[in-house]
Amino acid sequence: MMPKPWLHGFLDLCLLAMLRERADYGYGLAQRLAAAGVADVPGGTLYPALLRLEEQGLAVPSWAPSESGPRRKYYEITPAGLSVLAEQSAQWARFRSGVDILLAPVGEAQ
Repeated sequence: MMPKPWLHGFLDLCLLAMLRERADYGYGLAQRLAAAGVADVPGGTLYPALLRLEEQGLAVPSWAPSESGPRRKYYEITPAGLSVLAEQSAQWARFRSGVDILLAPVGEAQ
């Protein structure tokens, strides 16, 4: 699992990546994050992140009925969200590559 301080830095990126795959509601996104081994994200962290994405125009909500209770608020990525996701994914790849070099055992760094 990702340490909590790291999670706050990468949660928006992870949420956008999951919303690129399909629209989903908060609890569903939390389950997907946990299943991916990223983190068990509490609602107090997840829902403010979703609201932030909504306010920035990166995700748009819609309401849909639920088979097992009240209707659910689903989030869908916007074209602006796709653009930000592409940009941040490239930044993440460069960052990860640099960290991998620094963390490589002596003699293995390229």
